[in-house]
Amino acid sequence: MISYELYCQIQLYHKERGLSFAQIGRELHIDEETVAKWARRKTYSPRLDTRRKSKLDPYKQIIQRWLEQHPYTATQIFQRLRAEAPYTGGISILTDYVRRVRPVRAPAFLTLAFAPGECAQVDWGCAGSMAIGSTRRRLSFFVMVLCYSRLCYVEFTLGEATEHFLAAHQNAFEFFGGVPAKVLIDFVPRNKIDIMCPGTLCGLDLGICRFCWVEHVNLGT
Repeated sequence: MISYELYCQIQLYHKERGLSFAQIGRELHIDEETVAKWARRKTYSPRLDTRRKSKLDPYKQIIQRWLEQHPYTATQIFQRLRAEAPYTGGISILTDYVRRVRPVRAPAFLTLAFAPGECAQVDWGCAGSMAIGSTRRRLSFFVMVLCYSRLCYVEFTLGEATEHFLAAHQNAFEFFGGVPAKVLIDFVPRNKIDIMCPGTLCGLDLGICRFCWVEHVNLGT
């Protein structure tokens, strides 16, 4: 008799990953005939036994439901069980169970690739504040990163107004020794982009705009 967790793994490997019974057996370290038997079953039917029940047993179904809704960590589930249910077990047995039954999810990201000189990314950040005379001012920093080489330019400023934004771009281009073909801008108001390039100079989308107001050679490396 196998556990429900092992049954779920057999079904996953057989139906979703298309592994053979022999491959599944080697992966899970069980007999090939046992794999074939449980892979053909549509539902899990455990036989009754006299083993001592775990404190986690009453909560296994709700844990599985939570994991299907969101990729909670074992610690988050432990805290939620303690808050919403009278769970008195430990976190170690819960961690082992979550590791076995957690649904396999496809990576939720897109890998981007750029050629040398094709693109740079720009964003603002906050580094806290600093004393200026008798007052304190917000300390911001401008970041531009070349997407291919990951070469980074950082400039600290006391403001994020248009003049700071444009000057930081100018300084970054001088630092890099050229201008990339595109600049991806995060969290920048539309009116600043309109000021930099009204759209008639380069004809590109304003959200991914070539900075036509700067005369530099394009970056080739």
